[in-house]
Order: sequence, then structure tokens, then C-alpha cells
Amino acid sequence: MLVMLSGLQAGVKGVQVEEIWSLDEDSFATLKPVHGLIFLFKWQQEEQPSGSVVQDNRLDKIFFAKQMINNACATQAILSVLLNTKQQDIQLGSTLTEFREFTQTFDAHMKGLALSNSDTIRNVHNSFARQTLFEFDKQQPSEDDDVFHFVGYIPIEGRLYELDGLKDGPLDLGPVPPSSDWLSVVQPVIQRRIQKYSEGEIHFNLMAIVSDRKMVMEKKITKLQKEMECYFWPPLWDTGSSQMKEKLMPWLSWNKVSLRISVLHAVIQLLVLFLEGKLSELILQCPSAQLSPFQDSGMDTSSHEEELAQLRASLETEENKRARWRIENIRRKHNYLPLIVNMMKILAEEGKLLPIYHTAREKAKVRHEKAKEKNKDKDKEKSGV
Repeated sequence: MLVMLSGLQAGVKGVQVEEIWSLDEDSFATLKPVHGLIFLFKWQQEEQPSGSVVQDNRLDKIFFAKQMINNACATQAILSVLLNTKQQDIQLGSTLTEFREFTQTFDAHMKGLALSNSDTIRNVHNSFARQTLFEFDKQQPSEDDDVFHFVGYIPIEGRLYELDGLKDGPLDLGPVPPSSDWLSVVQPVIQRRIQKYSEGEIHFNLMAIVSDRKMVMEKKITKLQKEMECYFWPPLWDTGSSQMKEKLMPWLSWNKVSLRISVLHAVIQLLVLFLEGKLSELILQCPSAQLSPFQDSGMDTSSHEEELAQLRASLETEENKRARWRIENIRRKHNYLPLIVNMMKILAEEGKLLPIYHTAREKAKVRHEKAKEKNKDKDKEKSGV
């Protein structure tokens, strides 16, 4: 998904999509800030809206598009969240920024048409579609077929909204208290939706739109390193000569300086006189509470070192995960059908294709009979027999 977003011309930056396995607080803790949620569920035609449809002037501040293409609900749900995000660390890129500005005055129907007719968005979406050599007649799903749908959840100006392209407009799910995390408001909403399913139903999925994890961790590492540098030696350390550093280094340690303060203080005073013109500028680089290693600020250096090690380990894990994503996307976009056809030809030449076909056919019959029995049991339960 990250590759798809970045595939847009001058693509989306500073954001990624993470799968969520549980609705508990721990699942979201390491991913914050969470900008929006995408929920996949088995669609039911008779399902009632979970909130009221927005029809007032709030529509001017909410991007909402009607879904015009059946098989693009996942892409539309993600774009709906992104186009409503005002986070500074997320860059939409020229394609989505221009699209949002172009459709700003459109109604939901026109926005849906504009979205479905965007060549760039369509090409990126289709590049991740399953490759095929065969064309099949497009059939509408029957009553027995499972139809799945994606919707988005996002906080906008202190209220929680559900963005479902099959509805007439965004659904207002209620306020988000100023002192509360919006995730605590949306969690019970999704939980109630899951509980509507029959017992044993597992066909649902939850994804979070979060800030780029690699970018977030790199910023934290840089900030932590800067804090430690400012604590252990003031900015003027970088201005001293290598000879001066060699002479003063024995006086500095990762422990508290105690008895050496008076001697080092005299050295610092001499350096200040020498570097007075440049010192004021350098002081601004560090927080005032951390300018001197001689002030006992209570900084726990061991905890900072431990946090830095954890961040570096997490960063390495994130980079490895992205490497796997790249491989998966290559496999997803590759067309394996020519390979399969050639393998079938070889099996036929060796006289092995028909036996495999007959075995598979018998297995398919067994599965079909089991499905029929399952449907009969469901019909009996509905009729109360």
C-alpha cells in the first residue's frame, strides 16, 4: 500500500498503512499518531447507518465522494482519509493536491465521477490488480456470494465521521471530547459492527493510516542524539581545536563531574571570552536546561542509551519490512499465467494432467456438497425449524 501511494505522480509522502490485529490500546500505542482507520467487512444490504448523514455546511470541509466503481472501494477509502487529513507531516503530492482543489466545489456524485475518471489514480490502482490473460463476463454477485466493502473513519474538527462511498454522505458518529484520543471513540463503533456478524465470522480487517514509521523513528533518533550531545558538552565544544579536546577529554566522563567542576569552570570562562562572538548563536542550538554538563539536570543517561538502542532496532525492523513489501509487490504485479500454462502443457505431454484434473474435480464436488449442506442448515435456522 505504501508503494501504491508513492506511485502517484509526485506521490504521497510521510504516511503508510499498517494492519491492525486487535482493537486494544496496545495495538495502536506504537503507531501513533493514527490519522484514520480503514475497515473491511462483509457488506449486508439491509444494514442500517451507524450515524446521521451530514447535510449541512460541514460538507464544505469534508471530502466525500460517492463510489462509482465496484472494485475500487479500498483505494477510495484510503484516498478519502488522505484527502481529509491536515497533518503537517503528510505531503499529498501534486496529483492529490490538485485533485482536491479541482473537486472542492463538487457534490459527492461529481467527486465520485472525477475520482473514477482520474487517469493517474486509475493507472496506479490497476497496476496492483491481479494479472490475468483471460476475460470473463462480469456478473453481479448472487445472494449467496460474500460481498466485502471498505469504509474509512477519521476525526475532523472534534467529531468522528464514517466515510462510506455507498452512503449519501459522510456519517456523523458523534463528538470526540477535547481531552480524549479519537481512537477511544471509534473503537466501540467498530466493535459493535463486528459483533453484528454471526458467530465464527472472521471476514473483517482493520488498517490504520499512520505517519511514516521510518521517518518518525529517524526524527526521534536525531532528537535524542542532540539532547545527549547538548547535555554532555555545550555547543562551543564543536568550535574547539582537536588539541583542546584532547586536553579536556580526561576531565569529562559519562559520570557526574563533582570535584572537577571548579577547574573546568575556569576553563569554560576562558573559552567564553575567546568565543564570545559566536557563543550566543551556538547556545540557541540546545535547550537552556541542557547547555552545561555541570548542571545536574537529573538526566538519566542509561535510559536514553536504552531508548536509542530500541529505536535503532525498530528502525532496522521497519527497513526489513519494507524490503519484504517490495518483493511482495513485485510478485503481486507479475503475471504467472504463462508459467502455469506451460506447466500444464508439460504435464499433458507426460500423461499426468488428466489424473490431476480428475482428482481435483472430485475434491471440488466434495466441497460443493458441504457448502450445500451448510446453506440448508442456515435456511433451517432462519425458518426456526
